Amino acid sequence: MITRKSQPLPGSPAESQPKRPESSSLTPVHADFPAPLHPSELDPLGRQAAEALYREGESANTVASYRSALRYWAGWFALRYGQPIALPLLPAVVIQFVVDHATRSTPQGPVSALPPAIDAALVARGLKARTGPPALATLMHRLAVIAKAHRLENADNPCADPAVRELVSRTRRAYAKRGERPARKAALTREPLSRLLATCDDSLIGLRDRALLLFAWSSGGRRRSEVAGATLANLTRIAPGEFVYLLGWSKTNQAGADLPDNDKPVIGAAGAALEAWLQAAALSEGAIFRRVRRGGHVGEALSDAAVRKIVRQRCEAAGLKGDFSAHSLRSGFVTEAAARQVPLAETMAMTGHTSVATLVRYFRAADARRSTAADLIGVPDPGQEAGQTQDEGDKDAPR
Repeated sequence: MITRKSQPLPGSPAESQPKRPESSSLTPVHADFPAPLHPSELDPLGRQAAEALYREGESANTVASYRSALRYWAGWFALRYGQPIALPLLPAVVIQFVVDHATRSTPQGPVSALPPAIDAALVARGLKARTGPPALATLMHRLAVIAKAHRLENADNPCADPAVRELVSRTRRAYAKRGERPARKAALTREPLSRLLATCDDSLIGLRDRALLLFAWSSGGRRRSEVAGATLANLTRIAPGEFVYLLGWSKTNQAGADLPDNDKPVIGAAGAALEAWLQAAALSEGAIFRRVRRGGHVGEALSDAAVRKIVRQRCEAAGLKGDFSAHSLRSGFVTEAAARQVPLAETMAMTGHTSVATLVRYFRAADARRSTAADLIGVPDPGQEAGQTQDEGDKDAPR
């Protein structure tokens, strides 16, 4: 227990001379007791433990994206400046990074400042898939990663420099003025989802994929990491073909807080499909969705990438045209809820969104399609009588 020490009287000798700790307080209670740590620095073992907790607390996808961005920074810096990268970076370096990767309008079309030879070298080293400037979202992500790297090292953050911030702001505006918007995955609403489900047969793989698609969509549009991490320990069977899944961790609840909306119903077609998969795979513990090996052997849990692959393969088998991914299940659920005028609060309870602004975009788009104002030319004048022509209705109007 921490206690407050008594203070010496002002001007007393004890005030000017710090007390030495009693020798008994420094004596180990046991011969194997470790030596006391120094309070002004972190023990190496403590640093390793902190780093391990930090890594474990981050999602695997986030860690992978950070590593990829930092590898790119290191490769670009080495090619551009002819030396290894070292923190802290100067603001001029970050400005050069922006102009190398952001496009600007010219009479010859959009161009960037990255020399073609360096661009080709980055591709040859496996740091990018193809030559050419990245999407604006990719550029902003890489800037955010290098900024975070500086904060973690307690180094001066060049991204906070006024010149850098102003350039980034103007770059966003330039892209917006050109009408360039972030690419969005196509949404798997009810109709295209039904086409995906029609490709799932009664084999083990077919039963798994049908259960996976319906579980992810019907329980609120689960992310692929949430689907891959779903376990039977968090699944409660309340009736035949009816379940409740406890979503204890998600992107919007990374602390695992006990929230009222953590329980997600899996009922109807989704519950029936899940029941069929669990029985056919004879699962009683561990991951819900797993690999199916040759010969019908059920293996280990699916990875995030495997969930994405399943969605894309089913979209291809169904003949769907468009850029679909696992996130299409989430956006499709929200789009369908908005189209059916499901209350916003009820939709948020299912999806787990914490920001109303994110969902409002879907609901406003659906409202706009239903709006009378969107098709005024096709709406008859309520004052006109049935069968009355426009000329007849306007006979008293000035000619």
